[in-house]
Amino acid sequence: MTATNLIEELRWRGLIHQTTDEAELGKLLQSGPQTIYIGFDPTASSLHVGHLMQVMMLRRFQRAGHRPIALVGGATGMIGDPSGKSEERNLLTAEQLQANVDGVAEQMKQFLDFNGDQGALLLNNFEWMKSYSYLEFLRDVGKNFPVGAMMGKESVRSRLESEAGLSYTEFSYMLLQAYDFVQLSREHGCKIQAGGSDQWGNITAGIDLGRRMLGQQLFGLTAPLLTTSDGRKMGKTEKGAIWLDPERTSPYEFFQYWVNVEDADVMRCIAYLTEIEREEYDELAAQTEADAGKRVAQKRLATWMTELVHGEQGLESAERATKILFGGEIEKASDAQLSQIFADVPSTEAERSVLSGEGWWIVEALQASGLTTSSSDARRAIKEGSIYLNNRRVGDMNHRLSEEDLASETVTVLRRGKRKYALIRFR
Repeated sequence: MTATNLIEELRWRGLIHQTTDEAELGKLLQSGPQTIYIGFDPTASSLHVGHLMQVMMLRRFQRAGHRPIALVGGATGMIGDPSGKSEERNLLTAEQLQANVDGVAEQMKQFLDFNGDQGALLLNNFEWMKSYSYLEFLRDVGKNFPVGAMMGKESVRSRLESEAGLSYTEFSYMLLQAYDFVQLSREHGCKIQAGGSDQWGNITAGIDLGRRMLGQQLFGLTAPLLTTSDGRKMGKTEKGAIWLDPERTSPYEFFQYWVNVEDADVMRCIAYLTEIEREEYDELAAQTEADAGKRVAQKRLATWMTELVHGEQGLESAERATKILFGGEIEKASDAQLSQIFADVPSTEAERSVLSGEGWWIVEALQASGLTTSSSDARRAIKEGSIYLNNRRVGDMNHRLSEEDLASETVTVLRRGKRKYALIRFR
């Protein structure tokens, strides 16, 4: 991919919100391989969906022949970025921060190629800030920062006008991030910083500092924030953030999040977050417009994103779980998987000993689960063919549950009709 094609791709995908000088940036990219960086604050030990916009931006530049730097903010994370925040963050301990840095750094390896002389770099700004004394920083950096320019930044002005105000600690964040750009330019020849649109003030501050300290022209590029059509941040559910760590958000939950994206948002998500080419994008857009009910675009988005983040095995697990939810036979499941799939389904506990000997009569199990109101109701439902055990129809009303009827280590899944489920957990 050429520099021109890269800019064109970013443009059609809607990924260019602001640039400091797009024409000159295009010329720079055409002049040969360049280095670009994006910073990630380690506020948690895992990245979440909101970070994927910037991770994918680095991937796109690397695919076009440029070198990405993923900068983990071990130093800036001690302060917290005030941009887009209505109040100051709680400061993390050194131990929490290091655990977060390690977790984020490990995840970055899933998305970027770190091999070879031009491989991606993973850096931590604590490495160059830890030995910088306060007085040295003021002399070297502070004297090159006009306070008037800082006060004019939207991220600063909005917080000063808010009820929470802005502490000197957060006010200093801009200096630290700006100095990162100078350091990366000096040590790694980095001339481009990218980020979300809420980072525009910090990015332009770094460009100005680079001009003052290095006498160099640096460039900035921002992408829109990942939001829904009505302006809400994407990547959150009632349970909280959608994490990239499978221990926090399972592949099934991750898959389901994308399958359930609104029609108004799905094509933008595909453009922003995937590497699906324009031709397929246009086909998906046409199919969605013709029959949105089939959710063709959502299924493609869910498949692509889940395989990217969780690999083939994670995708297979998510697809198998989805089939179970919609009536597929349950086999090779675990208690954890069933708990995720049927999180909102009522469950009943029973002694495991009832599965021994002659077993537990299906009619009694249905009554215990609450799916039927009486033995006659249970018999009638079985006779009508509306009762399922682990999503397999029960045809024999004399069936007795045994250990072989467990769908996982301790769980049996009962169903009445198409969608009325109940779990029995054997202790």
